[in-house]
Amino acid sequence: MLVIKSGTSGDKMDDRRYLLTIGISLIFLSVVIYLIHFFIFGKADYILSYFLLHLAFVPIEVLLVSLIIERILDYREKKKKLEKLNMVVGAFFNSVGEELLKIILNADVGNIKDYLKISEDWDDKDYKNAKKLLKSYDCDIDIGKINLYKLKGLLERNKDFLLRLLENPVLLEHESFTELLMAVFHLADELHRREDLKNLPKSDLEHLKNDIMRVYRLLIIQWLNYLIHLKHNYPYLYSLCLRANPFDKKSVIIRDEDE
Repeated sequence: MLVIKSGTSGDKMDDRRYLLTIGISLIFLSVVIYLIHFFIFGKADYILSYFLLHLAFVPIEVLLVSLIIERILDYREKKKKLEKLNMVVGAFFNSVGEELLKIILNADVGNIKDYLKISEDWDDKDYKNAKKLLKSYDCDIDIGKINLYKLKGLLERNKDFLLRLLENPVLLEHESFTELLMAVFHLADELHRREDLKNLPKSDLEHLKNDIMRVYRLLIIQWLNYLIHLKHNYPYLYSLCLRANPFDKKSVIIRDEDE
C-alpha cells in the first residue's frame, strides 16, 4: 500500500514539474520574441503598447471561453449523454421494463389506468398534468394477484443485462433511473432468497408488497419521461409505444386499415 501511495504522489509531482516547465518555456519564448522584435525595429513603446492592448483583452477572452463557449460545449455534451442515456432506458423497457410493468399493473387495485390512457394528441402539458396527478395518487396493489414466480423468473433471466446497465457510466447523469435500477435489484434479491413463494407468511408478503410498490412508482414516472423523449425525437417509436400502452386495454399493436 505504501508503494502505491508513493507512486501516486510521484506521478502528481512529475505532472506539476512538467506543467511548470511548459509554462516557463512559453514565457521565455514570448520574451525572446519580444526582444528580437526590439532589436530589429527598436520600438519599445510600440511593444509595450501592443502588450498592454492584448493584456487588456485577456479578461474578455476568459469571459468568452469560460462563461459562454464552455457552457455551450457543456450543453452539447450533456445533450449527447442524455441521448445515450435514453437509448439505455429504451433497452431497459424493451427487455424488462414493459413486462415488469404489466405484471405489477395486473395487481393494481386503484384507477391508475384512467390517468394514463395516452393518445397521440397529448402534448407536454398533458404529460405534466399526468405526472402531477400521479404524485398524489395513492398507489396500492393486491399482492395476491401477482405471480411471484413469474416476476422472479423475469428478473433472474435479465440479471446480467441489468448489471450491465448499472455499470454504464452514462447513468451517473440520471439519478432517477439509477434509483429505479437499484429498486429492481433489491426486489430481485428479495425474491431470489425465497425458494418457496407460495407459502409465505403475511408479514413477508407485506414486505414484498412494499418492495414491489417502490419499483412500481419509479417505473411509471420513468415510463412517462421516456415517452416524452420519444415524442420529441422519435415519433415512429412513440407511436409504437402508444399502441403497446399497458395502461390502456384498447391499445393494439396491429391496427385495422380503416382506423
